[in-house]
Amino acid sequence: MRIFVTGAPGFIGSALVPELIQAGHHVLGMTRSEAGAEALRKSGAEVLRGNLEDLDSLREGAAKTDGVIHLAFNHDFSRFQKNCDDDREAIRAIGEVLLGSNRPLVVTSGTAMATNVDGAPSTEDGPTASWNPRAASEAAVKELTARGVNTSVVRLAQIHDTRKQGLVPYVHAVAREKRVSAYIGDGSIRWPAAHVSDAARLYRLVIEKAEPGAIYHAVDEQGVSMKAIAEALGRGLKVPVVSIQPEEAEAHFGWLAHFASHDMPASSALTQRKLNWKPTGPGLIADLDGMEYIRA
Repeated sequence: MRIFVTGAPGFIGSALVPELIQAGHHVLGMTRSEAGAEALRKSGAEVLRGNLEDLDSLREGAAKTDGVIHLAFNHDFSRFQKNCDDDREAIRAIGEVLLGSNRPLVVTSGTAMATNVDGAPSTEDGPTASWNPRAASEAAVKELTARGVNTSVVRLAQIHDTRKQGLVPYVHAVAREKRVSAYIGDGSIRWPAAHVSDAARLYRLVIEKAEPGAIYHAVDEQGVSMKAIAEALGRGLKVPVVSIQPEEAEAHFGWLAHFASHDMPASSALTQRKLNWKPTGPGLIADLDGMEYIRA
């Protein structure tokens, strides 16, 4: 299969591209930079120059390939709503090209999109949370599915290795700046996590299986506590680990406070059963303890 991958030189993309190529697929990777293009060429992928705001480049990539994995997303959280709106338009542009065919479109979302009921881990087939602006992305997918496009969604947990860990680097930046590693209340707020190699393998399985309308969770650990994350950052930075009250969260964490106070454990039981996907990578805390930047 010839697969168009947006965000191909990015954190997950740089693991996904070789995963796809080693499985016998051909990859057309989108990038906005020459550095990204060079990295893609070295990995054995073809290159398409473009970006999320250049909808014609997205249409071109979709038209030239047998399926699309949409990874690209602008993670500047100071303009999160705008980025989610752009993502919705990108999904629609790609989907329009795929109308009338069975070519798969795999779209990226997050496990924060799922609602936890009575503290239980969210599931792939459970209710979704309307508070998250990224709901626009999943709404666009549903619209395309209703029109006959072969769409599916991968919801990401905190995807990690020893270089990067989802939202954790932002927590680290606050701890480094304030010289204290904090968690809220008793620290029982939980974030799900999965290693980047496992996430890459999941995307490959999803596009190969191509079950229309399906939602999958890229989750290994159902919920790593914020206290455990704060303790790992405290060990690395050699700063005190403290509890703060919920009313102090916004002053301490800024825009990150909403996520740092949002309990969002998630299950991948359905995903593992449907795709025979078994995560094997190290856990989030192990990767945090193995990091170099954490000590800076």
